[in-house]
Parts: sequence; C-alpha cells; structure tokens
Amino acid sequence: MTDRERITDFISSFGTDKGSDALKKIEREAEENRVPIIRKPTQELLRILLKMKKPERILEVGTAIGFSSVFMAENTPDETVITTIENYPPRIERAKENLVLAGMQNRITLLEGDAAVILKELKESFDFIFMDAAKGQYIHFFPEIMRLLKPEGVLVSDNVLQDGDIYESRYGIRRRNHTIHSRMREYLYVLTHTGELDTVILETGDGMTVSVKQ
Repeated sequence: MTDRERITDFISSFGTDKGSDALKKIEREAEENRVPIIRKPTQELLRILLKMKKPERILEVGTAIGFSSVFMAENTPDETVITTIENYPPRIERAKENLVLAGMQNRITLLEGDAAVILKELKESFDFIFMDAAKGQYIHFFPEIMRLLKPEGVLVSDNVLQDGDIYESRYGIRRRNHTIHSRMREYLYVLTHTGELDTVILETGDGMTVSVKQ
C-alpha cells in the first residue's frame, strides 16, 4: 500500500454514513450494476459545498440513475430545486424510479435528451451547477454553463483527472483516449484562465474543480 493510499484510508475511516435508506439502496444498485457514481471523497466535499452555499436552484449535467441528484437534494434545504439532464434511456428509467423511491420527484426535474441541446433551451439561471456527464463534452457545454451560472454561483466538475490519464503525455495513454485527454486538458485551461471564474483543481475522488463566477 502506498503512502497516498494509506492517507486516503485514514481519512475515510472518519467518514459517517449520513444518507437515507433510499440513497443507500440507489448506491448499492449502482455498485451491483457498475454504474459510475460520485466517489465517497467527492460526496464529502460536495456535501460541505452545498451546506455552505445553500443553493436555491441546482443544475446537474449527467443524472445516471439519480444517485447524485438525490444526494444533493438530501443535503440542501427543502426549498432547493434541482434540474438534472440524462441522455441514456435505460438510465433515465431507473433514475425516474429512484427519484420516486427517495420521495424527491417534486424537487428534482429530470430532463431527457442531449445536454448540448437542452442547455441551449434553458432560460433560468442557477446558483450551483454540477458537471458529471461525458468528460469529453465538458468543453462543449462550457459556453452554455457560463450563461446559466449566476454571478457568485458555484460550478463543480467531477472526474477531471481521469484516473491519472490527464497528467500523462498523450503518448502515454491509449490512442482511443486521446480525444478526451486533449478536451479535458482544454477544459481545465479554460476554467483556470477565464476571467469570470476563480477556480481550484483538487485531487479529491477522481479529481474535481470548484469554480466561483465573479
């Protein structure tokens, strides 16, 4: 075991299981069916950010089976409303069922379809946006995300380190990953060099960025 793994295990040993029974059931379903969901360290940081921000309107890009939507709903005031976008039909159906299971169908609105299209159609702004969709699409979503993010709003992007691929040379990764590698590097550059944003890149989970719109 490496020193980093020991540190991660040590920090994780202090974690507490605060989610509802419904949330735990959704998490087990994801594990059994190998559906990617936010990792434990990511959950902990996201929970704290939500408690600090207390957002009124959240936008999530990438619902999967609804775990992170329900997680965010459980860690925000009852008045907080969440809009989430998913494009993959089998996951859409499971997400719908899981929102009902958690009793969150009145707080969480699931929009079905291509986020690149749906984002352009949204009119209202959001004070918290969580990006957890296809990683190679983050850079393409960015202009609309900036339009929809309120001043002083928070943008959180997950899985930006791509299990370590992102800091490798493009020659050190599989050819099939070259496109997503270059697009994610471009996305990180844009986040950190856009004057309207103040961004920090963190190692948490599989890498997260937290950006605040000035």
